[in-house]
Amino acid sequence: MEINELTAAERRVWRAFATGTAVDFRAGDDEDAAEGARWGPERTVRASVLRALLLNGPQEPGEIAALKLAGARITGVLDLRYGATDCAVRLSHCHFHEVPELYGARFRQLNLSHSALPGLIAATVRVEGVLRLTDCTITGPVRLGGAHISGALFLEGARLSAPDDPEPVLRLHHAEIGDDLWAPGMRAEGQVQLDGAAVAGTVNLEGARFHNPGATALSALTLDAGSDVRMRQVRAEGRIDFRGCRIPGRLELTLSRLSNPGGTALRISSGTVGELWLRRSEPVEGILNLRRARLDVLYLDPGVLPERVFLSDLTYTTLTPHEPAERRLPMLERDPRYEPHAYEQLTAAYRRIGDDYAARLVQLAKQRRLRTTRAWYGRLWGYVQDVTVGYGFRPLRAAVWLLSLLAIGSIAFAAHHPRPLKASEAPHFNPVFYSLDLLLPVISFGQEDAFAPDGWYQYLAYTLIITGWILATTVVTGVTRSVSRQ
Repeated sequence: MEINELTAAERRVWRAFATGTAVDFRAGDDEDAAEGARWGPERTVRASVLRALLLNGPQEPGEIAALKLAGARITGVLDLRYGATDCAVRLSHCHFHEVPELYGARFRQLNLSHSALPGLIAATVRVEGVLRLTDCTITGPVRLGGAHISGALFLEGARLSAPDDPEPVLRLHHAEIGDDLWAPGMRAEGQVQLDGAAVAGTVNLEGARFHNPGATALSALTLDAGSDVRMRQVRAEGRIDFRGCRIPGRLELTLSRLSNPGGTALRISSGTVGELWLRRSEPVEGILNLRRARLDVLYLDPGVLPERVFLSDLTYTTLTPHEPAERRLPMLERDPRYEPHAYEQLTAAYRRIGDDYAARLVQLAKQRRLRTTRAWYGRLWGYVQDVTVGYGFRPLRAAVWLLSLLAIGSIAFAAHHPRPLKASEAPHFNPVFYSLDLLLPVISFGQEDAFAPDGWYQYLAYTLIITGWILATTVVTGVTRSVSRQ
């Protein structure tokens, strides 16, 4: 391209390139690039000129060439597909008329901060340094699938939407980022896709807004993060999906608001996470799915829980903050399926911190939940064990029952002595020990075999015998269950 073919604005950019001098067409720092369609020819640069500079621009000995342009209206398609440039590229506060096509291109550094674009095609792009899309307004899909970015990817404050396109507004699937994915305050109207992405550093989504009601707002299937995933103060309408993720640090959703009524609001099934923080947040609207997840620490405020929770095969080492069992059990009861493993996990968490009382309450709740899955006769026997000894976890109940029945029997038989079977051989009648003989199926005081009640007292004796056997059986069953778990 000859310099005499350029406009005045383009010649200014062309001459500045060789020395890396910045060109700024802005009238003020508060200009909005989204209004750039009204900018005149004095700040208009054709995309073909920029392409010529980046692929074969002028060089000056001893100088470092760079394209540093701000406040320009860029017309035409910036087509750098499969191209390579060794200079830094900064096109900030610019207005792009057409979608840049950077598929398979190679850059040393690419900065499009504060610019307005109708989309971005940059799948498999390679950036040796950082890629900056800070505060960009992008009204079409951003395709960065398979990108290789040696440094960080900056998306803080970016506003992404694609009202006329069903594709995700941001595709970073299978991308490799050598540092952080930095996107606090990002706004996305549509799906953000991070499936299979590998981020060596932190994924920062603090204060981000995801809006895709009734569908997936953030898809991070099998995301591999090197450190934390920060999502403090996130607002999401639609599903947040981390199925199969690997996050060695913290997945933090403190002060967040997750909403997907009628569907799954948050899924971390089959994921491996160092610490999952769900605290000081509004109650989740939708399903919380933690099936088969592996967590070292589960930091969960009970008030965050939704009406439905899936916990099948969830494992965690520590559950914090410490809450009474009555506050934790609703988490298990909101799983529509009875999952014995979930009760065992909660029991183990309490035992690790020495709260045996809470552990017993969880085991009692487990037996009660199991009872609902039995046939009618199994449920009946379960009610008997529950009322009498609390399935063995409340053994003092048996003593109360025995003492109550002993008192009833002693008073009744003291008022009406049963007749002796053999008057000459019968011992002295003692109503207390006679009642004990009826209640205790193993121990004998010689009273039961020597006296025979009649009338309704005979039915009372039968009731004491049957009750005694039931109590003895439930006590043995409960003690055996408790001992087997020690």
